[in-house]
Amino acid sequence: MDGGMTVTAQALVRFQGVQKTYDGEHLVVKSLDLDIAKGEFVTLLGPSGSGKTTTLMMLAGFEVPTHGEIYLDGRPIKNMPPHKRDIGMVFQNYALFPHMTVAENLAFPLSVRKMSKAEIGQRVDRALEMIKLQPLRNRRPGQLSGGQQQRVALARALVFNPQLVLMDEPLGALDKRLREHMQLEIKRIHETTGITVVYVTHDQGEALTMSDRIAVFNDGIIQQIDSPDALYERPVNSFVANFIGENNALSGVVENLEQGFCTVRLDGGGSVVALAANVAGAGRRTTLSIRPERVSLAPADGGEGPNRLPAVLLETIYLGDHALAVLEVAGNSEFMVKLPAGGHVGLSHGQAVTVTFRPEDCRALDAV
Repeated sequence: MDGGMTVTAQALVRFQGVQKTYDGEHLVVKSLDLDIAKGEFVTLLGPSGSGKTTTLMMLAGFEVPTHGEIYLDGRPIKNMPPHKRDIGMVFQNYALFPHMTVAENLAFPLSVRKMSKAEIGQRVDRALEMIKLQPLRNRRPGQLSGGQQQRVALARALVFNPQLVLMDEPLGALDKRLREHMQLEIKRIHETTGITVVYVTHDQGEALTMSDRIAVFNDGIIQQIDSPDALYERPVNSFVANFIGENNALSGVVENLEQGFCTVRLDGGGSVVALAANVAGAGRRTTLSIRPERVSLAPADGGEGPNRLPAVLLETIYLGDHALAVLEVAGNSEFMVKLPAGGHVGLSHGQAVTVTFRPEDCRALDAV
């Protein structure tokens, strides 16, 4: 596991040696150590079954760790019931009370905490202002759009000033445009309130847009936790490289290592020089990671250089502001090159070309 930020002993949330099994045999979460600082926006990202939602549910109190301890503001909370944890929750299905108005939904967590009517009124007004839904305060959830309902659910999680807000796939039910708008809305609210957020998603674009740090889960283990740009630019293994953004993978054997770079003999023919980011040594297998925007196309007889591989153009995909060329390169028939707008003009299917990329843009990683 790689850390992009050192969290001090005053971490708001700390998972220490946490494990979770449902059947006594298979560990859904395997020895999790994770610190989250006050005010951070940390996203738990990974495929289905990777352990991210179970981790969130243990923090919320809806699941109990099999081993290990979870601390909230320095206090162990493993045996503390959910309603005593001072945590706000936002779910994908909104979980609003259908028989209550917007204002009544927002007032509910405050009345449960025995606040005065005056204090409840002030907080509800502030929450409605934050989500810009003052005119709809007397409507019921069924009279609101999906986006409006999600904003109410978000405000209800924040209205009692919890020290921590947990969000489980909160934008999954929204269409693409509304989802992108809500990403910016949640980010704005996080920045203005300074609240600590732990967010679960399987959408890596969403995670990159919103997070201070992202913990990439696979098979119950955090593969890497780092800032969005570090995860994209410096993945520590091939799983992270493939899960975050578009990625080209080429397999081969390390022939030699020298001054932080290695020469790799590709399974599909040819050799390249790559940054030795995470390799076991000469003679060992590796997977190369090259981002599509770091690759250039050249004519079939395209000159000399360390990383020039023959390729065949299979198709071009026009995407408005850019185009993608899909090629066969060293046995990989899904190798992609990102081209500027109009860059696909003049290319023909079946055409022989050369792909080129700099050694520092190609990372040799262990395969997981």
